[in-house]
Amino acid sequence: MTRERILISPSGRSLELEYCWTGAAASDAPVMVFLHEGLGSIAMWRGFPQRLCDRLGVRGLIYSRFGYGHSTARLRHEKLPRNYLHREATEVLPEFLDALGVTRPYLFGHSDGGSIALLAAADDASRYPAIIVMAPHIFVEDICVENIQAARVAYHEKGLRERLDRYHDDVDSTFYGWHDIWLDPAYQDWNIEAEVEKIACPVLAIQGEDDEYATLEQIYGIKRRVPETTLLILPGCGHSPQRDQPESVIQGVLAFITSNASRLSTETGKLA
Repeated sequence: MTRERILISPSGRSLELEYCWTGAAASDAPVMVFLHEGLGSIAMWRGFPQRLCDRLGVRGLIYSRFGYGHSTARLRHEKLPRNYLHREATEVLPEFLDALGVTRPYLFGHSDGGSIALLAAADDASRYPAIIVMAPHIFVEDICVENIQAARVAYHEKGLRERLDRYHDDVDSTFYGWHDIWLDPAYQDWNIEAEVEKIACPVLAIQGEDDEYATLEQIYGIKRRVPETTLLILPGCGHSPQRDQPESVIQGVLAFITSNASRLSTETGKLA
């Protein structure tokens, strides 16, 4: 995959984002945009997007958000704002897609990226024909806070910093931006359940039963608020189903697309 860079200016701030295409070569094929986790990047998806897109017959668009991978790094002591996921969903993502001429993409979001996908679909019901969210957050849970605290120990004492350093231009800025906002006492009442109720498109919500950062109440909460939600619960699976059980995820996405085929084919081209 050839990585490129594009300059955008959400809220007047100039950012260079790294991105790449994968999957189907046809320029008119449906597009699926991949939104990474809280410590993720293009490279950390590994081969999963290509594998999924090849099976679906779609073009995959993968990018690293501001402060991640080889996109513009966040200043070392710059804190993530409380509404950072909302801003990614309603400001950065639409401008990025507009700059590339992408009009009706499917979204595939993991963890923080799943929350961004939910917020994007809630904000613009006409733009996203369907979304897939994997281990998303719709509110803060104790299990999440406890394991982010444990991640800090792993970062300093168990080699996590060295492992992440291969993927990010400024690994300390990346790690502590994520770590500090989720452990901020003022962030503990963060909640997007009201926004989720506005989603009008089909949703596939995937979560492992052994998720280290959330209980299944996260995706049950989506199902209660969005009638067109399909749940995929994976036993023996942690917070990263695309790594723990990639084939189960792919099969679940294929079944979801097939079950919504008649609606989606009228929304944005036929999806295999």
